[in-house]
Amino acid sequence: MFDLAWMAWTWQTGLFFAGIASLLIVMTLLAIYSPETERVGILRIPTTRGDRLFISLLGSAFIHLAWLGLVGLDLWWASGLSLLYAALVFRTV
Repeated sequence: MFDLAWMAWTWQTGLFFAGIASLLIVMTLLAIYSPETERVGILRIPTTRGDRLFISLLGSAFIHLAWLGLVGLDLWWASGLSLLYAALVFRTV
């Protein structure tokens, strides 16, 4: 087993990175087994699933940072808001 104590990881950090890794694996499998063509949404630019995932992750980071700065440390609501944001991005962008 690796000694990762120097990184000061918590189980929440590990869960976060496991979630990102899982998303990347699922997106890769979708691209292999169900290729898609680009589509144009409300941004009026052609996007793929990967583009929409990137926009969702970037927006979620900003939502969490704004939540920390404006509301406080209870991030469960920010996470729920980020999931809603991601659903809207995948639906409309």
